[in-house]
Parts: sequence; C-alpha cells; structure tokens
Amino acid sequence: MSAAVVGERRWARTYPWLGEDPVPTKPCISENIYRQEVEKVFKKVWLHVGRDNELPEPGCYKLKRLDFASTTVLLIRGKDGVIRAFHNTCSHRGNTVVVPEGEWDNFGQKAAFSCRFHAWTYNDKGELIGAQEETGMPPCFRKSENGLTPINCDTWEGFIFINLDEKPSVGLHEYLGEMGVHFSGFPYSEITHNFTYYTYLNCNWKVGLDAFAEAYHVNTIHAGSFPGTFSTGLQMIKLLGDHRTTAVCFNPPKDAPPVASLAQAKARGSLVNNVRETILPPTLNDEKRDDYAFELSVFFPNWLLHVSEGIWFTHQFWPIGYDQCLWEGKYNVMEPTTNSEKWALEHAMVVQRNAWLEDTATMEGTFFALNSGSKKHMNLHDEEILVRHGYHVLEKYLNQGNP
Repeated sequence: MSAAVVGERRWARTYPWLGEDPVPTKPCISENIYRQEVEKVFKKVWLHVGRDNELPEPGCYKLKRLDFASTTVLLIRGKDGVIRAFHNTCSHRGNTVVVPEGEWDNFGQKAAFSCRFHAWTYNDKGELIGAQEETGMPPCFRKSENGLTPINCDTWEGFIFINLDEKPSVGLHEYLGEMGVHFSGFPYSEITHNFTYYTYLNCNWKVGLDAFAEAYHVNTIHAGSFPGTFSTGLQMIKLLGDHRTTAVCFNPPKDAPPVASLAQAKARGSLVNNVRETILPPTLNDEKRDDYAFELSVFFPNWLLHVSEGIWFTHQFWPIGYDQCLWEGKYNVMEPTTNSEKWALEHAMVVQRNAWLEDTATMEGTFFALNSGSKKHMNLHDEEILVRHGYHVLEKYLNQGNP
C-alpha cells in the first residue's frame, strides 16, 4: 500500500461524522450485547437466506436453520411460482414438519408437507389440509386457522430475504434503499457455476464479518496467495444507509509463476485477471477505473456481496451464540466451456479457497485474545472505514427504544 494512500486519512475526511476515536471491543465479547443484537437486529431486519434458483419448481423447498432464533425456516416455491417462508413448526404439538438431515441447509421437493409425528399435512402455501382423525378435535378447531406460521419473505435480484418480525417497519426494497439500486442490473442468474464452503467458528459473528470488510490485511495475511495484487487501498467507498460498499482495485503481479500466469490468462473465474468490462451495471465502477477488480460490500447486518466481471461471491456470518458463528462462503462464475477453462478455474478456486482459509484462520484467535479483556478498544486504520461504519450502524439499532 503506497505511503500516499496511508497518509491521507481520506475516508475520515470524507465521512467525518463517523469520527476517528477507538472502537470499544465490548460488542465483540459481551453476551448481554449479543442478546440485544438478536432482539433488536436479527429479529427485526431483512436477512438474506438463499437464491430463487435453489427452488426451481413448485414444491421445491429449502430448510435454513437460524440458531439465534431457535427456529428453522422452511422456504417453499408454490404452484403459483411464489416463494413463501414459514417456521418449520407443526400447528399440532410443535414438532418439525420437515425433518432436517445433517447440520446445514437441506433441499428437496414435496407435493405436500406432512409432520411425521401425527401426520398433520400442509400444502405449498402453508395451509393445513389434513389433520389425522379430525373429528376428534374440539369444536373450536379450524383448519383454516392452523396453517404453518408465516415469515415475511421477499426477493431482490433473485436473492431471497426474510424478516422474522411479524410486522416489519419497512419492506425489503425500502430497507435495501440505495444499496439495492447500486447492485441491481448485474446478471446474477446467468452466473451459476457454484462453489460452496461453510464452517463453524468459535468467535463472535462480528469478528468474522470484520475480517472480510476491509483490505488493510491483504498485504500481510494474503502475501502468499495474492502477493502485491490488491495494494491500492479502498476506492469509491459509498456508505448507503445501514449498508456499505467499496471498490477493490488490482495491481497485476509482474513476476507471477508460470502456472499461475497461464491459469490467469485462461480463467473465467479469477479475481486476478484483468478483463474488458462488459456486464457490470453503470453503478459499479462508476469512475471507470482500468484497475477495477471487484466490489466489496456489506449488507447490514451479516451478508457480504462481491461482484466482478463474470463473478459474484458472498460471505455470511450467522450468529449461534455470542462466542460462535456459522460462516458460509459461496463463489459463482460463468460455466467453463473448454478443458483449459476448467483447469484454469480449478486453479483460481484453489487460490481463492486458500485466501478464505487465511482469512478465517485469524478469527478464533482474535476472539480468544479479545475475550481476555486486556484490550478495551480497537484502533482502526482509515482503510478500515467499513468496519467503523458497521459498529456505528449497530449502535444505532441497539440504542433504539432506549431513553
């Protein structure tokens, strides 16, 4: 990173209302603050939970476990094409209607959804259509009043969002605001060749999120994976309501190893390969920089969306407790069309996977050290402005309703 970039403190001057004081570490280690986050943030705002192409046909479903809310979300595409969300809880005795298998997301397809305990059955709109020996139910019982409990659900650009609040204060598109406009128009649905990773981390969800929300660490943590590749600092930062986004720019390595050079020339899914801009919407790289690599963004509270030429990828950190979270990483590229592209893509993904391992390797150690209480504050660099903004927004939500 150049001395000029480091010395300017340009983002502090651009966004002076964020201040430059050290940020308290307490939100990263406090169980009490975590409980407030669950109630005032995660149970109130719109959360990304999937893609519409995961539910391609009527009756297709996805189970999404949300530990912080002690629930599993059942997403179903109805015969009318609409995707709906429900708590996966039977209206009879509260058993799970679709039994999860394994520890992560489940997918399948059913004509109807029947609880294994007493065979109460629901259709693709969550309506109760059958109760075993219904005549034995009391006179007050009405099937029409005992469907699955709905969860507010909407889509944006093919991404599925839910809101656990019974009456959300704003709709999805209003919640996304300028951020939704900024990322609209990219052909997400055409870029579907997917690599997916996940792991459980013994750290607070914000410790994980913060590690991906800045590029100050690239020259150190990623010195082996991306030596000198992303060294121009953050560019075109935009703080858009509760959300934030920036451009990460690219310095082609002058002496890349022969195999890496060949793979980068062939790859359709590499972040370290300059290609002609053809599919980015005009809102991205609006300065038309020749060194633009990708957009790094954080959709509050816990979802990162990155967009590049022919690539989009995401990170999401789901809270499980104040001291544990689930990380999901998903990388989407154009389908390779030749054997050389397939080979080059595998090379690109090994590099990318290693970079993500380098990032996640820091998180548990950070949380363990912070949990000692020896440091009460974090001293943030100007290039960590997105991290600072995240704590600013979080504080706003936690203070809502306080005198």
